[in-house]
Amino acid sequence: MKRNHWYAALFLAPAAICLLVFSYLPLIQDVWLSFHTWNMVSPTMKFVGLQNYQQLCSGTELSKVLFNTLLYVFILIILNFILPYLLSFIMAHGMTSCNFFYRSALFIPSTLSLAVASIIFLWILNPLAGPLHIILSEIGLESPRWFKESGFAIAAIGMIIGWKVFGYNLIVMLAAMVAVPQDLLEAAKLENASKWQIFRHIILPLTSPTALYVFVITVVFGLQYVLVPVNMLTQGGPDQGSTNLVYIIYQYGFIFFQTGKAAAFAVLTIFFYSGFLLLKAVLDKKVHYEN
Repeated sequence: MKRNHWYAALFLAPAAICLLVFSYLPLIQDVWLSFHTWNMVSPTMKFVGLQNYQQLCSGTELSKVLFNTLLYVFILIILNFILPYLLSFIMAHGMTSCNFFYRSALFIPSTLSLAVASIIFLWILNPLAGPLHIILSEIGLESPRWFKESGFAIAAIGMIIGWKVFGYNLIVMLAAMVAVPQDLLEAAKLENASKWQIFRHIILPLTSPTALYVFVITVVFGLQYVLVPVNMLTQGGPDQGSTNLVYIIYQYGFIFFQTGKAAAFAVLTIFFYSGFLLLKAVLDKKVHYEN
């Protein structure tokens, strides 16, 4: 090995060791644990082979968890990717005043903790005395019990995360929108290009790298954020109506103390993320990189 290669290996070694110890070793231990049953108290583990996976795949729980997770991700993509993208386009190329005010007002929720955001929405969505109940009552509608009815619970959780993250994603997208060269836009207007043509052929390609970044953090961070509001407001209910791949791992591991099933769900979550990585790789080929 050349001398330069030894230097490179020496400098990379600390990071590689940390990555191995804190990332890959726990991953291997999780796979190993998924073939056992253990309650975190007993000094011994019982090897059960694929029994944990068979139990998860034979019941209806896994399909419900996957459906809730996909529905939750779909809500986040609308609230934290599509809406910030469209609004940032309007603010960058359509609004001429009050931009600073709107940016500040929409970014403030991003500074709050998830616990505070959960409490605020617990009050807003209160079916007896919340502001939304009062507004719906004025037009003759009845407010649903957001955290007690299956179907509404996961939507309410999605709204909480969406409200908190929306401002950050908007600022990131707005930075990409205002970075589009004005000379390109002026040249397109001189050629009588329509607004749709300008958006389709100039703005969309030039903002696609940032859009892909926002899409990725919307899904990845959204799945990380979901634990706090679900644990505070619904505990996965009603009838597992708000549980998901992240919360079910915590529930089996630290509430039911069935660490084998928790590890099996964690392995399935890895496959879920692998599918998302494949989607990201496909989208990455359509992104326009200037260099």
